[in-house]
Parts: sequence; C-alpha cells; structure tokens
Amino acid sequence: MSKVRFPYMRSAVIDAVATLADPQYQQRVWIDNVSPDPAFFDDLDANIHVLYDDCRVLPNPQDMVGEVLIAGDEVTRLRALGAVLDRLIDRLGNAEDREYLADPEWPAAVQAARETLPALILGGGWMAEQDD
Repeated sequence: MSKVRFPYMRSAVIDAVATLADPQYQQRVWIDNVSPDPAFFDDLDANIHVLYDDCRVLPNPQDMVGEVLIAGDEVTRLRALGAVLDRLIDRLGNAEDREYLADPEWPAAVQAARETLPALILGGGWMAEQDD
C-alpha cells in the first residue's frame, strides 16, 4: 500500500470525485434534496471546496503528491478533471447546482470524474497508509 501524509484528506477527495462521477446522486441529493439521513447535507459547492480549498488537490494535483495523492495516473486524471471544472467555474461562478448540471459541458466533468475515480482507488484506495 502506498503512503500519504493525510489519508483522511485522501478519503475526502475520493468521496468528492465519486460524487462528481454520479449524475443520479447529483440529481437526487443536490437537486431533489433527497438525502440518506436528515442530518446529511451535500451539494456541488461542498465537493468543489473539498477539491480546491480543503485538500488543495486542484488546480495543481502534483503539489499534493505524498500529502494526499500518490504520483502517477491519479495526478494526470485529476489535472484533466480540474481543467473541465475550472472552465465551468470560470463561466458559471456561483450559479445554482441545477445550472451546472444543465450546462452542456457538465457531462464532460462527470466523465472526467469517472476516469479519475479508478485511478485514485487503484493508486492507494480510500485509506492509503499514513506516512510516519
């Protein structure tokens, strides 16, 4: 198993990417507000903050190798996901989740997330060992 300094941040990144890869989840939770638990909340903004602010794997995933990420395909895939998200965020800004999901470029973001998720899982999974 590969090691990262912050395995719990890695877990948050994988969860965010999994959410971005699942349009049925996005519709159900973000738009229809049907959540698995009354105390649960999730939306696009929360997942964007995980990737860009909390874990800082975007826009420069290579900067977090060894901290949250493992060198290799997951960095390349995250860079591609970031490129799509950057364009959407630059164009749509603080638009509602519904507007993001209706945007013609949103399927490209979903596809990029779908291509990123297996790289993260194969690279070390949700809980890559903590580096001592």
